[in-house]
Amino acid sequence: MTEYKIVTVPHPALKQKSKAVETVDDTIRKQMDGMLKTMYDAPGIGLAANQVGILNRVLVMDLSKRDEEEKPNPICMANPEIIYESDELSLMEEGCLSVPKQYADIERPKIVRVKYLDYNGKEAELEADNLLSHCVQHEIDHLDGILFVDYLSTLKRKMILKRIDKLKKQNLI
Repeated sequence: MTEYKIVTVPHPALKQKSKAVETVDDTIRKQMDGMLKTMYDAPGIGLAANQVGILNRVLVMDLSKRDEEEKPNPICMANPEIIYESDELSLMEEGCLSVPKQYADIERPKIVRVKYLDYNGKEAELEADNLLSHCVQHEIDHLDGILFVDYLSTLKRKMILKRIDKLKKQNLI
């Protein structure tokens, strides 16, 4: 199984908008499988194709604890599109595998409904709230070249990016 390397800021793929996939075929399923393995190994709960340097609209998520009691429950999406978002907002701490060891409170719609193609290429919808809602919005943002730090003030964003540079220089990430 293919495993990918997760790119970190300031990699240019993270700021680019991804292109829709034509169809979910064996190549896209292999990409989804590899992205899931990469995400599980990181470990993380979501991964967008941009984060592994691929500029197509594919993301994977799994909010399960993945232990003896709770088996993996992956969600694979191609061409995800938010078709509904609630007026009610939710504030939650977010982090990102491409912005390692950095976290910030981000406000997003509490509930979203997403239309997408599933692992088998079938049209599907997912209504998400709480952590799942934040996660799917975060990953769709990646596909549009938006990072969670882009929601922060310029000062906070610069502080986080400076910390990342320092961690890289110290070989801690």
